[in-house]
Amino acid sequence: MNSMQRLELRQGQSLTMTPQLVQSIKLLQLSYMELSAYVEAELERNPLLHEGEPAADAPSPTLADFLRAKRKSEEAGPRLIPGPSPLRAESGSGAQAASSGHAELRPELEDTLARAASLAEHLESQLDLATADPRIREIGGYLIHTLDEAGYLREDMAEIARTLSASREEAEAALRLIQTFEPSGVGARNLAECLRIQLRERNRLDPAMQILLDHLHLAARQDFAALRRLCGVDQEDLADMLSEIRRLEPKPGLAFTPLHIDVLVPDVLVRPSPEGGFRVELNPDTLPRILLNRSYYAEVAKLVRGDEDRTFLSECLQSANWLTRSLDQRAKTILRVATEIVRQQERFFREGVAALRPLTLKSVAEAIGMHESTISRVAANKAIGTPRGTFPMKYFFNAATGEGGHSSKAVRHRIRQLIEAESSSDVLSDEAIAQKLKAEGIEVARRTVAKYREALRIPSSAARRRKDRMKASVKSLA
Repeated sequence: MNSMQRLELRQGQSLTMTPQLVQSIKLLQLSYMELSAYVEAELERNPLLHEGEPAADAPSPTLADFLRAKRKSEEAGPRLIPGPSPLRAESGSGAQAASSGHAELRPELEDTLARAASLAEHLESQLDLATADPRIREIGGYLIHTLDEAGYLREDMAEIARTLSASREEAEAALRLIQTFEPSGVGARNLAECLRIQLRERNRLDPAMQILLDHLHLAARQDFAALRRLCGVDQEDLADMLSEIRRLEPKPGLAFTPLHIDVLVPDVLVRPSPEGGFRVELNPDTLPRILLNRSYYAEVAKLVRGDEDRTFLSECLQSANWLTRSLDQRAKTILRVATEIVRQQERFFREGVAALRPLTLKSVAEAIGMHESTISRVAANKAIGTPRGTFPMKYFFNAATGEGGHSSKAVRHRIRQLIEAESSSDVLSDEAIAQKLKAEGIEVARRTVAKYREALRIPSSAARRRKDRMKASVKSLA
């Protein structure tokens, strides 16, 4: 029996997450303060970068000036060196790479920022240790930067696989790996999956608990009789199971969310236009003013002699070119997204919160031809300054509620207005509020009114009546 060998040529696509792409993604989602800190650090590291226009009478650089700048850059630690392929240190070379200032060790963008590690950083550090498979690392890195601040994956896995030219099996394998990381529950696609991951890790995911997680809507409705019947447990066992679920963390990623700062610096300014409509502009105070000093580069290039100095100069030029282009692209992307938000929410800017319309990341992405994950990154940590105040960009994204497709924020606002206008003799129940909203063309169920009222931290009608009676009693005694 003759054995035959056959040579086949196959064409395919693969994902290449270069350092330049990864850093650009991170740059896009930085807040104004984080971006300022990062740019400040790059100005210290890179002698070719200049803040604002260089002075016309600035003296010509000398070789001594350049060498001092090189030493200062090396003392500052590893620099951002974007390149065409991932730059990694071989085992045992870390100390040498760090001392030489070369590109073997590529720092993360946030390494220059004086703050705690983000969720993405925390997960990336675990990803590097969890697998040596470059494909899983690349897909896992993308998934990590797609998670929302609560640690959930909101994008469709089939869409992610298409975006990355990966198979569904590869994408699922990368996600399963991430779901083994800390904090427990991260990478889940919904609440039930988040709780399931945590219970499995504690070896508490028995069949009865699995059924309970599949019917969380019954727990929300407090339909305990149906839950006991489905799970095959008695009242005491069900109470223990529900107590165990309450001790779990429904939003594991929030532990890495930075503390909220009340003072918002707008990245975008919205003003009424004399021609009608609104003018959308970037806030000049939040735009980094850095330039590549080409004359400095031209002068120093004539002076350097050693290979190491030439390499350093080349790296500085590459990094400066990348940063200036990336900052320009970041500004254009933010402006495009903000302009579309203002276009779709124009009634809000004219009439206020009651006129907010439902808006999703997907609808904005489709309107301007960008990916949904890009819109999510732009909306993170950004603010829009308007005549009505400064709002987080995420404020303008909200789900529809009711049959009429009204904005959930607008409905909550109207509920607050109705309750604030009620009299002590006519305290509105949730059902009465639902009927009033229906008369205004807003179809919402009583339980939806109750959910929104609780989210607004407004007591129930019974509690409000008791409070009014107490006030009346105190007033009569006085």
